[in-house]
Amino acid sequence: MTDPTAPAAPDVEEVRRDARAALDAVTSVTRALDDAGLAGPSALPGWSRSHVLAHVTAIGGAMARQAERAAHGELVEVYDGGAAGREAGIQAGARRSVAEHVSALEPLAERLDAAWPAAGSPGWDAPVTYRDGTVTDALVAWWRELRIHAVDLHVGLGLDTWPRVLGLHLLDFLGVRLPEDIVVELSEEPIRLRVGPSGLRLAAEPGVSPHQETPVESDPGSDARDGIVVRGRLTDVAAWLAGRTPDAEPVAHRAGAPVPLPEIGPWPSPFSPPR
Repeated sequence: MTDPTAPAAPDVEEVRRDARAALDAVTSVTRALDDAGLAGPSALPGWSRSHVLAHVTAIGGAMARQAERAAHGELVEVYDGGAAGREAGIQAGARRSVAEHVSALEPLAERLDAAWPAAGSPGWDAPVTYRDGTVTDALVAWWRELRIHAVDLHVGLGLDTWPRVLGLHLLDFLGVRLPEDIVVELSEEPIRLRVGPSGLRLAAEPGVSPHQETPVESDPGSDARDGIVVRGRLTDVAAWLAGRTPDAEPVAHRAGAPVPLPEIGPWPSPFSPPR
């Protein structure tokens, strides 16, 4: 991809570095919490900050295990006991103190650093059970979960901590939540994207024939002037698709007339294969 504004798959080393930076930031803000802050509500209904931290530790450990076992040619389920085991682990972890959460997060960073393959290693392509993917998919899942849940903690790590590459990745990964493809106009840069169940790709400029679109992959879509167009900052559109509260609500229109934002469906399950 020569066009720096075009969507592209996240670079593995960039993702690895940003995931480590995000984990360091989450560990730092956790150390600064008191008991009341830990028990306080997160952005997720029914979950305290302690629940979110328990989930962060659990998903980090799960993805580390995926990579560790893959290095030996082994496949293991994402969570012991599947979805029920995941929920039980979160509820147990939510009873930790601040010191116990820090004691879980600090070694997790070292474990993950050791689990990921070396740069350029074929180990990144080793299969894992997470969404029938590869070790690369496990790393990206960890990064995605960590960056989103860091914001959920409501401890000062806001949407401004999301790098551009994460915003584009979220549009791609979460487009399956939309009932149909839409066009996204990014307010901070001159780029229009087609987002939805068909994947992420560049969209035509208004008034341009769809045959003149420059796709990331082959774009069989209809004229970009048709359908719903959503406009907003990249992080705000990504937050909306992730079911989080944007800093500024994106706006939608169809044929120039304002319309409600599309309804979004369930989050893609970690227990289902990729689209």
